[in-house]
Amino acid sequence: MGLKLKIISPEKIEFDGPVESVLVPGTKGSFEILNDHAPIISSLQPGVVEYTTTEGKTSLTITGGFVEVQKNMVNLCVELN
Repeated sequence: MGLKLKIISPEKIEFDGPVESVLVPGTKGSFEILNDHAPIISSLQPGVVEYTTTEGKTSLTITGGFVEVQKNMVNLCVELN
């Protein structure tokens, strides 16, 4: 089983599906989440979230939020511009 990403903003679910990787702007620097990443909860600073699917790479500009990773499930709760 691969990595699954869910991006939620106050308005709607922005994305929900399988991904190969996720790059997030953590408050102590950007970091990439790959398959079998260690469990983590981190706050996010303004910046760009990039995620790669089988169709290609997608970018989403955020103003903040947080990320939770657990058992190959990545949950992003974000604020958008």
